[in-house]
Order: sequence, then structure tokens, then C-alpha cells
Amino acid sequence: MTNSKKEIVISNIVLIGMVSLLIDMSTEMVYPIIPLFLTATLGASPSIVGIIEGIAESIASLLKVFSGYIGDKYKNKKVLTFIGYSASVIYKILLLLAGSWVGVLIARIIDRTGKGIRTAPRDALVAQSSDKGKLGGSFGLHKMLDMAGSSVGAFLAFIIVTIGLKYRVAFMWSIIPAVLGIMIIPFIKEDRNKEQKIEKLTFRELRLSLKLKLYLAVMFIFNLGNSSNTFLLLKAQNLGFSLQYIMLLYLVFNISTSLLAIPSGKLSDKFGRRLILVSGYAIYGLVYLGFALFNAKIIIFLLFIAYGAYTAFISGAERAFIAEVSPDKYKGTVLGIYSMIQGIGLLLASIIAGAMWDHISPDAPFWFGGVLGLISAAFIAIILNFSCFSKDAKSRA
Repeated sequence: MTNSKKEIVISNIVLIGMVSLLIDMSTEMVYPIIPLFLTATLGASPSIVGIIEGIAESIASLLKVFSGYIGDKYKNKKVLTFIGYSASVIYKILLLLAGSWVGVLIARIIDRTGKGIRTAPRDALVAQSSDKGKLGGSFGLHKMLDMAGSSVGAFLAFIIVTIGLKYRVAFMWSIIPAVLGIMIIPFIKEDRNKEQKIEKLTFRELRLSLKLKLYLAVMFIFNLGNSSNTFLLLKAQNLGFSLQYIMLLYLVFNISTSLLAIPSGKLSDKFGRRLILVSGYAIYGLVYLGFALFNAKIIIFLLFIAYGAYTAFISGAERAFIAEVSPDKYKGTVLGIYSMIQGIGLLLASIIAGAMWDHISPDAPFWFGGVLGLISAAFIAIILNFSCFSKDAKSRA
């Protein structure tokens, strides 16, 4: 690859990352506040919170596979990315106007619909803009910028809560970075030179390897215990932590993920995806068991840092693995299938967690998630042949 082309590739990934940075800054200004807004201001129960998250995520999941397929077929990944991110602006406006939990539900559905439209095409753009053998680093760079935005947003949420501004003020200010984010998208370059014509793609032609199918099956089971991060914030609230400390915990989680995203991606490029993926799922299991077992502030603080490590380990390596073992012309479609399966699991997880919280105990969702995390790590180690650390893409499949 020539230096000029390499610069274009890097700048493209940075531009995609900057869009994510600004949109996530906007989203994280309001995300940690929403469960508190729902329960304290609108009077919703944890079960209602779980249902809202579950319904919103399920709609997003079902859309991801179709947006990935359309992006592959019509070569318009950038357009779908723009449409998907634009929904984030509408989401913040609807939050500002919401007068009941139903209004928040509608806003979340709009937001997750946008995520469902944009995720697979955006990931395909990152994969398309990456050198072979450096997918982990590319997804790690994108995740680092994404989580840097989340960190800034969480910090702003912390400031808003600390100085006592009303929730709706946060919703109003969050609109600005979202608008700035979508203004960058037209500058992203999409490689459409290889095949300008519409692809003749059908789902019947799509073939997934046995290992990938097994991996997706285990990932689905894992995600049944991977409830929304909202429950981590509710757990901290249940322990009696102040609103400011809860915002601080969420900020620490975002900073941890941001700092570890690139190193974990590069490690997965160097040593293979297996080590990072198995480690990530194992960390998740231990962290969730920690949330079930401990109540001390310092322990919870450390668990949020470790939870950031899990997020950094999984997000880059998993998408890189999926992209590597997917047929070139179906990359967006397979990434969409991956996101859809993940999202359906998350839908059920949030509903299960809400029911467990209300009818068993606030610790029950964390026992459930922790056990599933450790079991999933063991199965992934077997499926991906953990004893072999070859960097070859075929062996990763």
C-alpha cells in the first residue's frame, strides 16, 4: 500500500471514529441519567426500565441484518450510516419532550432504530478501510475514539448532576454534539470502485463456517446474562451511592474502555482473537459475580474499571473476528447477523434482569450473568481451539 493510500485509509477510520465520538458524547450525556429520570422523576419500576431497554434493543437487532445486507447489495454504506446517526438527534429531542415512560420508550425506539440501521454498514466501512492483518487495531482505534466520546459525555453528565441542573437541560445540550457528528459523515470515503453495479446477493448463497455458527450460538447464550448497563447504575443506586458517585463510576468505565481499546485490538492482531475473546468473557463473568458479592465503594469502583476492560477486549476483537471469517461481498450482512443475534440476546437479558431484580433480588441478575459469562468463556475456548495462537485468519475461524 502506498503512503498516500495508507493516509486515506487511516484518515477514513479516524473520520468514522470522530462521528462515533461526537454521537456517543451526546448519547452518554443522557444515558446514565435516563434510569434515574425514569425511576425518580417518572415513577417507573426496574421492570419497566428493563422492558424499555429490551424493546428498544430488539428493534435495533432486527434491523441490523437488513441494513448490512442493503449496504452490501447497493454499495451505499455511507448513506445508511448517515440515516442511522441522524436518528440520534431525533432521540434527544424526543427525550426533551417526554412526559412519561411511554415517551422515553418511543425516544429509545427511535434511537435504537438508528443504531440498527447504522451499525453493520459502519463496521463494514471500518473493515473496508483497514489493512489486512490490522483489523483488530482498526476496530480498536474506532472503539477508542467511540469511548473517548463516551467518557466526555459521562463527564458532562457528572458535571450536570453535580451542579444540580435539571435532567431536561442535559437532554437539550446533548443535541449539539449529535448534530456536529452527522455533519462529518459526508467527508467519509466509501470504496465503490470494485463493483459499481448492484450486487446479486441472496441469503441462500450465504455460507457460514461451523465454528462461526457455534461461536454465534455461544454468544447468544452469553448475552442472555448480559443485561443493559442501566442495571449497573441501578445497582449502584440500590447500594445508596450518591448521584454524583454513580456518574463518576460510569465515567471511570468509559475511560477504562477508551484507554484499553487500541492495546487490546493490537494484542488480538498479534496473538490471535482467541486469547482476547476468552479473556474478555472471563473478565465479564468475574466482574458480574463481583457485583453480586460486594457492596463496598472501592470494590464497586474497581469493578467498573474491570468492566471497561471487558468491553475493550470484546468489542474490537469480536468484530474483527466476524469480519475476517465473512465472505468479502457479505461482510456487512454477516456483521448484521452478528449484531442481530447479539441484540436479541440483549433484549431477553434486560427483561430477565428486570424480572429477577423485582421478584428475586437486586443481586440475582449479576449471579445469572456472572455464571453465564464464565460458562461462555469455557465454550469459546473450546470452539476456537484456544491452545493454538496462530495469527492466520483461517485458524481464527
